[in-house]
Amino acid sequence: MPPPSPSEEVGDPELLTSLRAALRSDDPMELLAIASSLVEVMVHHRDDPFAEPAGERPNLTELVDSFIDHSYAETTAALTAIRTLVPDELLAARIGRELSRRSQPMPAWLTELVDARAEPDAWVASHVLGDGDSYLIAVTMPSGRGLTALVYVDHNLGTVVKDAFVMVEPLAAVAETMAARASDPDQTMTLADPALVRAVAEEAIERGAMTYPPLESDTWPMCRPLVEWMLRLLPAGGCVPERPDWPEATIAALADDFFASRFGEGLDDRDRRGLLESVLWFGTDYGPGDPLRWSEVSVEILLLDWVPRKIVADSSYLAQLPHLLRQFIRYAHHQRGIRRRLTSETVAAVDRFEPEYQRLIRSDRPQGPAALIAQALLARAGQDGIDLADLDLDDLDLDEIAAGALGWAPGLDLTRNMVDIMLRGLDDQVGGRAALQGVDAEPLPDEPFAWDGIADDIHPVVGQVLTSCDACADELLDVEHRTAMRRFLRRAAVAYPELFRRKASPVRGAAAVAWAICRANETAGDHDSPLTVQELLGWFGVKGSVSQRAEPMLRAIGVEPQRGYGPLSLGTADLLVSGRRSVILEQRDRLLAE
Repeated sequence: MPPPSPSEEVGDPELLTSLRAALRSDDPMELLAIASSLVEVMVHHRDDPFAEPAGERPNLTELVDSFIDHSYAETTAALTAIRTLVPDELLAARIGRELSRRSQPMPAWLTELVDARAEPDAWVASHVLGDGDSYLIAVTMPSGRGLTALVYVDHNLGTVVKDAFVMVEPLAAVAETMAARASDPDQTMTLADPALVRAVAEEAIERGAMTYPPLESDTWPMCRPLVEWMLRLLPAGGCVPERPDWPEATIAALADDFFASRFGEGLDDRDRRGLLESVLWFGTDYGPGDPLRWSEVSVEILLLDWVPRKIVADSSYLAQLPHLLRQFIRYAHHQRGIRRRLTSETVAAVDRFEPEYQRLIRSDRPQGPAALIAQALLARAGQDGIDLADLDLDDLDLDEIAAGALGWAPGLDLTRNMVDIMLRGLDDQVGGRAALQGVDAEPLPDEPFAWDGIADDIHPVVGQVLTSCDACADELLDVEHRTAMRRFLRRAAVAYPELFRRKASPVRGAAAVAWAICRANETAGDHDSPLTVQELLGWFGVKGSVSQRAEPMLRAIGVEPQRGYGPLSLGTADLLVSGRRSVILEQRDRLLAE
């Protein structure tokens, strides 16, 4: 009887066939694309919040186990690529030990991945209207072969990565080609600080991971693990630029100047003043954060989504907005020195979208949270292959569903499915349904740090992290947050001492601990949190995102850090402060009463 084939033993003939073909190809991207996709699907997969649980699905550790158990060229190639892409140091080390025992010949470029270095240059391509920026970064292997990634960060959608792809080309060649093909006089391409690019891209990826429905293209987010590996090779310490500051006095002066200008002639009345206030609110708080830069995309978002969804007013009042917007765009572009052709195109967008805008403001439409639920339901219908034209929204009381599901309106008749979805979300935060039933709102005690079980050799580093966390809690937060951070730090140190043996900044580690606790308690980063994430990290003097620094700590205590929506779930109530548990209690009782 012949021995079983690799496909038969590993159990996925299609995957093994794809790996075999990629291994024989001269194009490294064929194998890297497969490995990146596997990591993305098994590590970063986001469930539909409106669907029933899909049950357990294979995870990356199980896949790696199957590859380790069967030593073939295909599995060795996959393990070699996966070891490079995963940020989980424990898993990477385990794969490395297995690879040291294998002898199948691999392509030179594949074995060189572990020694790749980041190129010292990075490029950014930007447009004068500020819709988004394209970043170019690259890594080079010892043989000289290079990989270049293009990452597009969209500001109109919330400064998130909207698309990215990787090519087997050196950075200089790609940058030269892009510059040669650029015929748009409003597009600029300049060298950028690699540390800044890393910080911006990592934060934009993190923001995008919280977006539902997720942003997808032919290559994104399947190339996310590959792009994140390339970003990790860039220098750390970059500072994400803060949004432009527009004090109320500056906004008021801008409005006065517009109405006094030839563009605002005859428009200075109470209604138009109120409408311009909304336009300036949108311009400063959304998109690139500059109310004097308008594009066709920002006009579409304002007219077809933002105003109909957020501004509650009579249609006769809202109907005046398009004419005001045309004039303000002309004024704004004149102030910024933007070419007339771009101004004409942007004003034409107002003309194009006005009929639908006028229809929307006169329709019976969901607003606020209800609109967000409606968008998600419509997106789900589209993903499930349902023709949106056939979807009868009259059968759905979207205001009722959204308000009740979000816990903002007691006494509403929720669907059972929505109640279950919300209860499962609360279960995740406290550690299960039994824990949810027994949760209380007593304040966390002021307890000392417990050193028992922590390896002696990491005491100095853990002590430095602890000192920074305590100081942050004392100055910015409170005793409960200090206790929660101490508990979190202790559990991570006991479960994963290797994390504290590597050469890494203890202060950045402390910032990661504080970030995890504050995100789970909605103390920082939520729309009504007392702190922004930047303010929290700024206290530590840390620049850029710390989510990747927190990931191994979270996994060490049994938490999956990647989640597409809602607060970070730590899976236990004893890391939640009393204020957060009070909210959970209120939501639990309301949902169980339905």
